[in-house]
Amino acid sequence: MKTKDLLRLAEDPRFITGIYNYCDRWCERCGFTSRCLLFAQEQADGIDDDARDIDNSAFWDRMTSIFEQTREMLELVAAEQGIDLDSIDDTIDLSDTRDRHKRRARSKSHDVAKSAHQYAAMVNQWFDEHDEEAEFKQASEGDALFHESVDSHAGAAGAVEIIRWYQFQIAVKIRRGLMQDGTDFETEQKDSDGSAKVALIGIERSMAAWCRLQEECQSSADSIVPLLVHLEGLRRAVERAFPNARNFIRPGFDEAPDTFVS
Repeated sequence: MKTKDLLRLAEDPRFITGIYNYCDRWCERCGFTSRCLLFAQEQADGIDDDARDIDNSAFWDRMTSIFEQTREMLELVAAEQGIDLDSIDDTIDLSDTRDRHKRRARSKSHDVAKSAHQYAAMVNQWFDEHDEEAEFKQASEGDALFHESVDSHAGAAGAVEIIRWYQFQIAVKIRRGLMQDGTDFETEQKDSDGSAKVALIGIERSMAAWCRLQEECQSSADSIVPLLVHLEGLRRAVERAFPNARNFIRPGFDEAPDTFVS
C-alpha cells in the first residue's frame, strides 16, 4: 500500500483508534477486524500467515516493507509541517536512548518477566515429553490418549492451539508493560496497564485451555498441574506489579457499543 493511500485509510472514521495496540493479534478470532486499521492495511497488502511468523523469511520481508513505508510517511508529514529531518541529529537527546536501554534491561530481569519466560519454557518441555500435540493434529478417532469422540478431539486440539498462541506472547506483553511509563493525557490511562491486561487475558485463556486438556488427556492430567500452578502464580504477580491493569479500558474491546463510531 502506498503511503498516501495509508494516510487516507487512517482518516476513515470506522476504525477504532489504537485498538491494535491492546489486542492478542489473533485476527482470525477477532470480532473487530472491520474496525482495525492494521488489519485493513494487511488485507490491502495481501499479508498471509507466513508474514506473521517470525521464523519465516516473509515476516522479515514484511518488516522491511513496513520500515520503508514508515520512512516515506515520516518524510511526507515532515515536509507538510516544515520539519527539516536532516537537522534532527543535532537535537537528539542521547539520554533518552540510554534510558530506554536501561528500561529494556530492567524489564528483562524483572521477576515477573522471568516467570513468564519460565512458563514458555515449561510449555515446550511439556510438549517435548508428551506426544499429545502431534496426536491431536492427526485427528484420528479412538486414540487412547483422549476420549474417542470427535468433539473431544477437536476440543483438545483447540486447547493446544490456544496454549501455543499465548505461550510467548504473555512474556512479550509483560515486558512491554514493564518498559512503559507515564500516562496518556487524553485517556488518563497508562499504556503499561493496557499491555499487562492483555497478558492477564492470555494467562487466563491459557489456564482454561490447560484445564480442557486435562479433561481430554486423562493419562497426562497430573503433569499439567505444575503448569496451572505456575500460571496462577504469574497471574497474581502481574496483578501486584500492575494493580490498575484490570481497570484499563482497551479501545473497542472494553467499551460499550455507543462509545465509539459504528
